[in-house]
Amino acid sequence: MARAIVGKNPSRTAKKRVASPVEKATSKARKPGERIAAQVVLTTLPTAMTGRASPAKAADGDKPVFAYISSLPQPQRGIAERVDALAARTLPGLKRSVKWGIAWYGVGDGWCFCCGGFAGHVKLTFGRGTSLKPVPPVTPVGMGKDSRGVELESVDDLDEHRAASWMKQAAAIPGFGGKKR
Repeated sequence: MARAIVGKNPSRTAKKRVASPVEKATSKARKPGERIAAQVVLTTLPTAMTGRASPAKAADGDKPVFAYISSLPQPQRGIAERVDALAARTLPGLKRSVKWGIAWYGVGDGWCFCCGGFAGHVKLTFGRGTSLKPVPPVTPVGMGKDSRGVELESVDDLDEHRAASWMKQAAAIPGFGGKKR
């Protein structure tokens, strides 16, 4: 199980810890302006993309993506680290972001593909996957009719040559979520 920090709106997959009656009785009143430590809870990974994939907050940049990846349990963490490293080697000018609770990758103005940890596997999904040659085999749930990808259960399942080819092809197609041309 992964550990996550839950804010005001925990995802449907998060399990919130409830204080016992003894803890409630012994807790001290907090002074105004005094910070509260973040509440750490166990999070189970979803089996498919239905809403948010994790409680990770949306943010652009390398740091939020690295934090998301490090929050994943093994073997998902190792797989996601390998996909991220492959993307960095393959695509010059790579942009990273966390959106909808998973890591997104793009070049230029839009987003090309995403990588997210789920129960038992990691999904590597290409937003315009039906345009790639060969077309990736898996049609992910809840990701759009043109999306295609692969489900990776172990690091050995990642065909780096084919995934790099798909990443290059996806980067050459106008991404989604960017500026309209």
